[in-house]
Amino acid sequence: MLKLSNAMARWGTADFEDTLKSEIEQLSVAQLPLQQALSSSSYALDQPFQVMVNAVSDRGAVVGVKAGIFYAGTVAGCSCADDPTPAAVQPEYCELEFIIDKQTGAARVRLLSED
Repeated sequence: MLKLSNAMARWGTADFEDTLKSEIEQLSVAQLPLQQALSSSSYALDQPFQVMVNAVSDRGAVVGVKAGIFYAGTVAGCSCADDPTPAAVQPEYCELEFIIDKQTGAARVRLLSED
């Protein structure tokens, strides 16, 4: 489970969204379901990514956050001398929902589908 304690310490202030954005951007790609969200590549790269907070909702004991994630992926080839697959980085985007406990900062994250 993720911890977003710094953001929750700022809950109800003007700094909440900036702190949340910064705290999420410190996570590794492996901590988020970015591999499952790939649309134009086959492997999510563990590189810095950008977060855009799309919506925040107070749900009593928890805070719901919908965030857009801009990250990078690549098409993984075999790296053989005759492999025609380019090793180009592809831009990727997905939307995630974070459910954060107000008391502990413990957070669950899930990929939002593109229905």
